Amino acid sequence: MNTPLLDTVSTPDDLRQLSISQLPELAQELRDFLLDSVGKTGGHFASNFGVVELTLALHYVYDTPRDHLIWDVGHQSYPHKILTGRKNQMHTIRQFKGLSGFPKRSESEFDAFGVGHSSTSIGAALGMAVADKLNGSDARSVAIIGDGAMTAGQAFEALNNAGDMDVNLLVILNDNKMSISPNVGALPKYLARNVMRDFGGVLHEIKRKTTKVVEKLPEPVKEITQKAEDTIKAFASESEQIKQSLSLFESFGFAYTGAVDGHNIEQLIQVLRELKQKKGPQLLHIVTKKGQGYKLAENDPVKYHAVSGKPVSTDNDKPLDQTKISYTQIFSQWLCDQAAADEKLVAITPAMCEGSGLVAFSEQYPSRYFDVGIAEQHAVTFAAGLACEGVKPVVAIYSTFLQRAYDQLIHDVALQNLPVLFAVDRAGIVGADGPTHAGAYDFSFLRCVPNIVIAAPSDENECRLLLSTCYTLNQPSVVRYPRGSGSGATVSNDLSVVPVGQGIIRRNGEKIALLAFGSMVSGCLKVAEKLNATVADMRFVKPIDEALIEQLAQTHNYLVCVEENAQAGGAGSAVLEVLAQKGCLKPTLLCGIPDVVTEHGNSAIILDELHLSPEKLLQRIQKWIEQ
Repeated sequence: MNTPLLDTVSTPDDLRQLSISQLPELAQELRDFLLDSVGKTGGHFASNFGVVELTLALHYVYDTPRDHLIWDVGHQSYPHKILTGRKNQMHTIRQFKGLSGFPKRSESEFDAFGVGHSSTSIGAALGMAVADKLNGSDARSVAIIGDGAMTAGQAFEALNNAGDMDVNLLVILNDNKMSISPNVGALPKYLARNVMRDFGGVLHEIKRKTTKVVEKLPEPVKEITQKAEDTIKAFASESEQIKQSLSLFESFGFAYTGAVDGHNIEQLIQVLRELKQKKGPQLLHIVTKKGQGYKLAENDPVKYHAVSGKPVSTDNDKPLDQTKISYTQIFSQWLCDQAAADEKLVAITPAMCEGSGLVAFSEQYPSRYFDVGIAEQHAVTFAAGLACEGVKPVVAIYSTFLQRAYDQLIHDVALQNLPVLFAVDRAGIVGADGPTHAGAYDFSFLRCVPNIVIAAPSDENECRLLLSTCYTLNQPSVVRYPRGSGSGATVSNDLSVVPVGQGIIRRNGEKIALLAFGSMVSGCLKVAEKLNATVADMRFVKPIDEALIEQLAQTHNYLVCVEENAQAGGAGSAVLEVLAQKGCLKPTLLCGIPDVVTEHGNSAIILDELHLSPEKLLQRIQKWIEQ
């Protein structure tokens, strides 16, 4: 029995010992391994199937790790990890102390740049190319960026900079018409026109008129007809259509090559070898299919962008567990209900329709739904413009992505005191996606912004209440909530509001008062039972309930502030500021995320490691009091 080719490839050096004719077989083995591996562990799925041939070709042609491969976002780097010595660790991917789901410099010398967010590859690759030139090295830098990531401003900033520099840089534009959701905007439409522009309509008309005739022909004639159609398509993509692309990318100073079939490994290797010998900025436009080689993912790349740990070893569709309601679902239902009550409401997402819970809204209110692409900065300024003219924008955005629009949040929204509501999802520890996606900093970076209201719901019903409350305000506001399901609270179906800046006592106790923010309230209630402590659900970080803080300080011996946010400058710091201002300082323990880069893995494990689980929090408080 022959040894599988994949078992003989531990490093790219091993890969380069194979003949080109062996690579299609290796590609199939790689897909089979991915199907089995990711089906067991969960993780990003369709994107990795789409870049198998590209990954093989890149490592076959380039001298990695001496040459630098910089993956944009990095969720498609699983084949890269397998081919660079990590195949036997893939069963640990996205798990605590296991492989990261993204390229990570500390994990492997083959991971040239740590990523997790979109549209950074060209800028990073340009920096490496310039550094190599300054250091006298002839190493090559290659940025692999999707057409979705290319819609972001940072990508164009880097293109603009690189096109005017004398450096050896290759940008590979992986055109699969997808990011997580289908791409939006003018650029994807432009690229689509260039793949089959003029000939596409001609072929469609010919095929429409001749299909019935061709179906009656003998099989050999059918095959000849199909080959003729394929030849015309190839000619089209290599002639008149390419001229359309040249006008865009060559205007940036890049020599354009494409569009190339990203699943034809022999052609990819030939083109990459030619481009490796060329000087200056080069752009290679390849066309791939997300989920290539797995029918369910090909047909529904949105659903199969990532999968859970459930087996997907066959093409049988298995529904995910929908028994628990998530905070994202709470937001989704509230948004539709609020939109029904107020026709001025519009919703904005930076390319995260499914993840942010906007599918239902987009279907019910299509004229009031705006997906702006992977462009967080634009999303916020766009919302500001809408608010200027009396529209009520709700920006649905992950905490980690809001960081990318911080200047716009301050300059365009807060300084002008515009009523934009930010529904901030994935706050706190997010689990397997790790530190690049952790929403660990929003309390800290938002607290210092003028005019803004910051709310932190403690359960599902509080989430709806605080969304309704903040929506009514005539100023910027943020409602931040965690990933996943809540504690199981019964959710009202109305649009009730609560007083802004007022917390609520959830449990009365003695001596110790736990001032809990958002997701930490439920855990603190468990701790309070052991300590007979008071628990205050603070609800708001800004304006913070100064009267409640003063009252708790006067009636308790110890104060403990608990938050799922960076301890530095977070909600606990806000409490200390109030105590200092009121002149009623008491022994106060701040419990938040310490000044470290958090790990990836199960959220419960990470919180326990950070001493924020109920068990570790209890031990920490007891030890502190005993000192």
